[in-house]
Amino acid sequence: MNPSKCAFGVTFGKFLGFIIRQRGIKIDKTKIDVVLRMPEPQNVHELKSLQGKLAYLRRFISNLTHRCQPFSRLIKKDVSFQWDEACDKAFKSIQSYLMKPPVFVAPVPGRLLILYLAVQERFVEILLAQNNNDRKDNTLYYLSRMMMPNELKYLPIEKLCLALMFSIQKLKHYFQSHSIHLVSKANLLKYVMAKPVLSDRLARWYLQLQQFEITYVLKKSINGQVLADFLADHPMPGEWELSDDLSDEDVLVIEFTPPRKMYFDGASHKEGTENGVVLVTSKEEVLPCSFILTQNCSNNIEESQALILRLEKLLT
Repeated sequence: MNPSKCAFGVTFGKFLGFIIRQRGIKIDKTKIDVVLRMPEPQNVHELKSLQGKLAYLRRFISNLTHRCQPFSRLIKKDVSFQWDEACDKAFKSIQSYLMKPPVFVAPVPGRLLILYLAVQERFVEILLAQNNNDRKDNTLYYLSRMMMPNELKYLPIEKLCLALMFSIQKLKHYFQSHSIHLVSKANLLKYVMAKPVLSDRLARWYLQLQQFEITYVLKKSINGQVLADFLADHPMPGEWELSDDLSDEDVLVIEFTPPRKMYFDGASHKEGTENGVVLVTSKEEVLPCSFILTQNCSNNIEESQALILRLEKLLT
């Protein structure tokens, strides 16, 4: 044990670039100052350096993916580096946000967590929070990412499901140790678990959700400025309809009904030939039918005639 690297009886300390206090966790000011003092990037190398520093602080920055959107085109191949007004506005927005960084708290064991989901045209955003003793929401984590090209084709409610799956992937340790209250614009659990036909994607989502204790709740009021700011930063497009009904979702549904049963027989005697048929429907209804053949015939022919008659009855 190195005494110069040990501290005992202290009320706070630095750990992995963060300040740990009794009241919560915040970013080390030296890490923030590096971003605040950075000049505008002049080339791709400097831009990637900025993105690397922001990636280290991403859990503390709400809506980070959307804020960094103007930078994404500058790092593509065969694109000339031109720092335009949109990039400058995004850069200043991030610096302004870091001037008043949020203070996060550690989750209280045994107390449920609240997961807020927000989706925009190309991004998914997540806020993980927990109620404190004053019934206000304390922020635990921010998550965000850009959608892949194939994910942009999802229905709005499927994009919300994608946000939920992303949060499970990144925050699995929270989901395993806490009950989760899910807050979103639509009931995603009902959408995934109540579908008569599950596509490959929905089936995978269904299996993942089975592992955790997640309950959908309707958010009727906003408790605290944290959630208010989060919702204000993530307005949902007005033209989106969050319907959980998919067109033609029942096309491939196979409905099994009890089979119908048919009994038939015949008898031949000196006065003629008689045939009888009994049909038992799927509802256990008994439909008897009998007839007389005017021509003499063998027992095999009688049974064949009875079968033909019954098939004609079924067709009608």
